Amino acid sequence: MIEEFKTFIAVVEHQNFTKAGESINLSQPTVSTHIKNLEIYFNTTLINRSIKQKTISITDNGYLLYKRAREIISSIESIKDEINSISNSIKGHIKIGTSLTIAEYFLPDFLSIFSTKYPDIEIEMIVENTHKICEKVKSSNLDIGLVEGSLSSFDFNQNFFYEDKMVLTFSPKTEIDSENFTINSVKSKKWIVREEGSGTREYLNIFLSNNKITPLQIMVLGSNHAVKEAVKNNLGVSIISKLVTDSEGDSLCTVNLNDTYNRYFSFITPKGIKSSNTTALFINELEKYSKSRS
Repeated sequence: MIEEFKTFIAVVEHQNFTKAGESINLSQPTVSTHIKNLEIYFNTTLINRSIKQKTISITDNGYLLYKRAREIISSIESIKDEINSISNSIKGHIKIGTSLTIAEYFLPDFLSIFSTKYPDIEIEMIVENTHKICEKVKSSNLDIGLVEGSLSSFDFNQNFFYEDKMVLTFSPKTEIDSENFTINSVKSKKWIVREEGSGTREYLNIFLSNNKITPLQIMVLGSNHAVKEAVKNNLGVSIISKLVTDSEGDSLCTVNLNDTYNRYFSFITPKGIKSSNTTALFINELEKYSKSRS
């Protein structure tokens, strides 16, 4: 029944069977089966389906179940924590979603420290872009999401934990003078960019717009490492996190941007659901670690 509740929550929040299935990694037929099982169990119609218009609407009983299902899932997580706390060691399981920059250049050291301190807490981590992480947190498929930048949605609790500086970077092989840098020196360059939906791409787009730069050519790459390597090989210029360039020494040139291009890493949790004790512990340790790096 727990999985059926999670599926129903996703359907209500996405208002679409296919999108709900994608957010929790289930096929559309499985989603339909879960909803049917709930309707049979509660002997009521939860969702009205319009085959002709291909739309759905949630009934009053459906919204009641949605509210109670979220409460039940939250309670189950709390019960698991209480049972685990009976033993001498802290045990638990945390499902984390994180964007690529945080996963590659911020979390490894923190997770090493955290896992050493709490060896009986299991961590399950997925790496996605910010948009997809938000979807999974909203559908309660993740306990916590670690993302870049500010979110316009009010569907989450959002708290900042680290200020990340963005830099313009290019190969030493270019004719760009990093000490006497001007915007004009990069206007005609090829730009190496992340995919749309990533936090890094968002800030690069803002920089281009603010400086009235229309790239003549771009190269889209799917990871910070790929962007960094492309820039090192003089394939173009880019804007990426200073965390990415810090370890590169003389193989990359960087120009610091003003503070308006600084961004914050933040953690998001589902709104209206109390975080489990294990998740709250993870957040507390993350905030302490972040302060030590600032």
